[in-house]
Amino acid sequence: MDHTNRTHERGVTLIELLVVMVILGLIAAVASQTFFKKVDSAYRTTAKNQIVELEGALDLFRLDAGRYPTAEEGLQALRARPAGLESWDGPYLKKDLPQDPWKKAYVYRRPGQHGEIDLLSFGADGQEGGEGDAADIVSWK
Repeated sequence: MDHTNRTHERGVTLIELLVVMVILGLIAAVASQTFFKKVDSAYRTTAKNQIVELEGALDLFRLDAGRYPTAEEGLQALRARPAGLESWDGPYLKKDLPQDPWKKAYVYRRPGQHGEIDLLSFGADGQEGGEGDAADIVSWK
């Protein structure tokens, strides 16, 4: 029998297939971890930018009304005239009040604990305080 004319065919073994699958799994884990860090960073940046936008609208409200909205009026006073406030010249936001990136309402405090007013998002965990991605995003820092 002439073995020189045969081409050597070899299939993929189960071990080789498992090694490739493990390597692909490790690559996917590292890539997804990097991706989710970027998403968390983007959420925090978005919340900071929205707080700055809300502060600007609150300042315009104050210029017209001579005061910031009361705690009872809240941020809705930026979109709808509070009862009895004739000097209101809004709406002060072009669109509806934004929710924070975690789909929660921004917290408005008047009087504030850190100034005349406080604006904040409780971050990813939705609770006051926290660290890292769960840290609050605030107007006074």
